[in-house]
Formats: sequence, structure tokens, C-alpha cells
Amino acid sequence: MALLRRAFNLGRKATPPKIQRVPHFPMLKEAAPRRGFLEDAQYGALMSALPEYLKPVLAFAYWTGCRRGEILSLQWRQVDLTRSAVRLDPGTTKNDDSRVIPLVPDLRAMLEMQKAKRDQLFPDCPWVFFGTTGKPIREMRKAWACACKLAGLADDEGKPTVIFHDLRRTGVRNLVRACVQEKVCMAISGHRTRSIFDRYNIVSEADLFNAAAKLQAYIEAGRADDAGRPDPASCHNMVTTAVH
Repeated sequence: MALLRRAFNLGRKATPPKIQRVPHFPMLKEAAPRRGFLEDAQYGALMSALPEYLKPVLAFAYWTGCRRGEILSLQWRQVDLTRSAVRLDPGTTKNDDSRVIPLVPDLRAMLEMQKAKRDQLFPDCPWVFFGTTGKPIREMRKAWACACKLAGLADDEGKPTVIFHDLRRTGVRNLVRACVQEKVCMAISGHRTRSIFDRYNIVSEADLFNAAAKLQAYIEAGRADDAGRPDPASCHNMVTTAVH
């Protein structure tokens, strides 16, 4: 509906105008954004169930929150293991901006093993993530669906309850909960606007219960301080008696 309305508006603004008036376009209600993410235990179960060649892809997505296309198009010339960083080239990201992705020690170790495997089996392969024949990975839906079923992340009909893009939400959520500044989180994840970034910073039930526990601890700490602090009236009486 938005595309149709835009087309009519462009036609009206053309010189000469291609239409005389723009009809009313009632906009449909947008579906709520997907709110899926993976807890660490679910990530571990999925890691165990995936084929070996896809496990590095899962690890990179989980730790960085990068998009699927950004990950699968990654080449070794973009990886700097000495500096523990990966650089995404302009034009390879959704917003066409370059980004620098810092590597946590676990992710760097995984990439080192991936490079050793590449050097041994497919030395001419430029891709960081490759299939069993050394070719770039193009399709992983069937393997993903099978792994989700084995990991207990599927419904009664065997359909996955998590999708690969949930790893992006998971990466953003983990960064925020690790107390990384939101501006830095956005630079790593590649979000330009705060509104879109907030859609990825998912609040779970566990977050809510954790907030309740923190509230309880805060109130109890305040009560403990009050219990150990002398009563103001008692302090006044003690001073008066001492003066007399």
C-alpha cells in the first residue's frame, strides 16, 4: 500500500503531472516485529546439532550479531587475527557502511581453527566460511531446520521456532546486558537509528525477574543502612545531655 501511494505521489509531482489527484490509501496495520532470541543454553544445544561446517557460522553470528549475508560473504582478507578484528567492507553491509567487528577470545580461537582447516584442505579458498567442498555456503535452511529439531527448538510439526536472524537480536541483547555503551553497540551491530536498535534490544521474562531481584536487593540494602544508622531524636538527646 505504501508503494502504491508513493507511485501516485510521484506521478502527481511529475512535469507534466501524469495524474490529477492521489486517491486515499488506507494503510494496513503492521505486524509486530519478531522478538525471538537464543539463550546461551539454546545456543549450546544448536551448536551440538549443526553440521561441522556450519558451527563456525553459528558462533560468529552469536558473538557479533552480524547479518547472515555479511557473515557468509566474509573473506580472509577482511580478517586480522593479530588485532583480533574483522572489517566489513563498504557495500557488503545493509546500509553500505564499513564496520569493524572486535573478536572476543573464543571467536578468535574459532577463526584460527577455521583458517588452519582452510589452509590444509582448501588453500585457494578466499571465504572464511565454506562448505564441505571448499565452496562458499549458499543455502543452510535444511540443515538449520534439522538442527533445530534435534536441539528441541522446533514445534510439534517439526518447524523451527528460531530463525537465523534471531542470532542478530541475541548479539545486540548480549552486548547491552554486558553493559557496553549503546553507541558502541550500534557501531558493532551496524544500526543507524535508535528506534531500530531498540527493536533488537529484546526484554525477556528472565530480564523482568532479574529486575525484581535487583529491586528486592536494593530495598533490603536501604533497610539495612537505616537499621544501622542512629535515630535523629536519640542523637539530639545525647548531645543535649553531654552539653549539660
